[in-house]
Amino acid sequence: MSATAVHSLWTTAAEPIGKIPAPTVEYAQLAPALIVVGAAVVGVLVEAFVPRKARYHVQVFLTVVALLAAFAAVVALAAGGYGTTKAKIAAMGAIAVDGPALFLQGTILLASLVAVFTFAERRLDPEVHGNRVDSFAAQAASVPGSDSEKAAVKAGFTTTEVFPLVLFAITGMLVFPAANDLLTLFIALEVFSLPLYLLCAVARRKRLMSQEAAVKYFLLGAFSSAFLLFGIALLYGYAGSVSYARIAEVVDGSVRIIDPALAETMGNDALLLIGGAMILMGLLFKVGAVPFHMWTPDVYQGAPTPVTGFMAAATKVAAFGALLRLLYVVLPGLRWDWRPVMWAIAIVTMLGGAIVAITQTDIKRLLAYSSIAHAGFILAGVIATTPDGISSVLFYLAAYSFVTIGAFAVVTLVRDAGGEATHLSKWAGLGRRSPLVAAVFAVFLLAFAGIPLTSGFSGKFAVFKAAAEGGAGALVVVGVISSAIAAFFYIRVIVLMFFSEPKAEGPTVAVPSPLTMTTIAVGVAVTLVLGVAPQYFLDLASQAGVFVR
Repeated sequence: MSATAVHSLWTTAAEPIGKIPAPTVEYAQLAPALIVVGAAVVGVLVEAFVPRKARYHVQVFLTVVALLAAFAAVVALAAGGYGTTKAKIAAMGAIAVDGPALFLQGTILLASLVAVFTFAERRLDPEVHGNRVDSFAAQAASVPGSDSEKAAVKAGFTTTEVFPLVLFAITGMLVFPAANDLLTLFIALEVFSLPLYLLCAVARRKRLMSQEAAVKYFLLGAFSSAFLLFGIALLYGYAGSVSYARIAEVVDGSVRIIDPALAETMGNDALLLIGGAMILMGLLFKVGAVPFHMWTPDVYQGAPTPVTGFMAAATKVAAFGALLRLLYVVLPGLRWDWRPVMWAIAIVTMLGGAIVAITQTDIKRLLAYSSIAHAGFILAGVIATTPDGISSVLFYLAAYSFVTIGAFAVVTLVRDAGGEATHLSKWAGLGRRSPLVAAVFAVFLLAFAGIPLTSGFSGKFAVFKAAAEGGAGALVVVGVISSAIAAFFYIRVIVLMFFSEPKAEGPTVAVPSPLTMTTIAVGVAVTLVLGVAPQYFLDLASQAGVFVR
């Protein structure tokens, strides 16, 4: 082949084929996530440039302002009609701005704001070398018990990096339920998972247990991410696209144009079923549904309690949002295939969580199994496949997240010489020693149990009603039985607190700063308001319950 021939090949290949279109990004509609990620980046710079003494105050201020600003942006979008009439797909098809996305983003931001107050708490532990301390290690990089750790404690160091990490996690959680293609879904998953793995490892007390929890979470999380990614690859092979709308078209057979390169695999049901199942696995892992729940009790027990509360509430909201969008927007044409599987998972999740919780002796593990049972109750609403199913799940998630954060905030207050006293035997007689704290915790436990006049009852009622109307009556029966089993161990804790003799060497109840008091007060207020007068919020959820396609 002569040089001229090669040259002519090059020139013909390099001729312009038409301009590459510039991406169009609707910054105003993506404002909530952009504000939070911007604040996270500023938080990293604060760690680099602000003097150590001032960092804590700067980070707390920055985090709270960012979350409030992002929430204001969500409210402005909702008021502008983006939740209803103006719902649209933004960022070149990557992100949906619609009712469910805005409702879930608002819930995540408010829950995170309340949770961040527990991160900033510095009055529960006694002062060390004249310095106030929080729940996080003095220097996360130092080996537990080493000289460098002792020196860091003596010098009064604090791990203020937890605040930018939380903001990065929240950014991922805001994008996760709004993702409108599979790649955005995966990137959002990693953006919120990686900071959580780190946050689980930085407890000030019981550091080895905390690091063990982080390693377990990381390894199992990596497995679930791998399943999700492999599922994405298979669905791409099936539909020739990662876009939700395109996959839905191929599933229900309304697709017009077929790429000749993909004609061989397109419409191959084996790819669709295996790929869909793998993506569901990845999402059910995040939700904590049986049999993908194994990480939950160990991680909840080992992680610093403020992180546990944040993770238990916000991760569930984000993951259920993504699960709803996947099942209702991408795979409604596969309903007859995924409903039986989800039925089975919901039943074993409700019963498994409730039954195993009875045997627990640690309060954080008990709340972990209770969260597994709640995942089962929420799945009942997901299975309904009706508009009421969506709105009932949205309402349940909003109600559940505040109860959870409030309950874990109370757990941080009950302390002995070794830090938090999480063994149930230590809680005996707490109602006589500190009636107010025990009463508040009892309110949260009654909400978890679904007793009337609490948000838990309104949420369960909405979810079970939607499931029954969606033809899943048998599931509701199982749900009611599970609720009865679960009520047993919640009431058992209340009996232990109020009707047992306090032990002489029992734990003390620390007096928190206004930060934790605010968290607990908001939790109680939301629990009672959503229990006594839920109608406005149910209406809000039903208005927000329509996905943009």
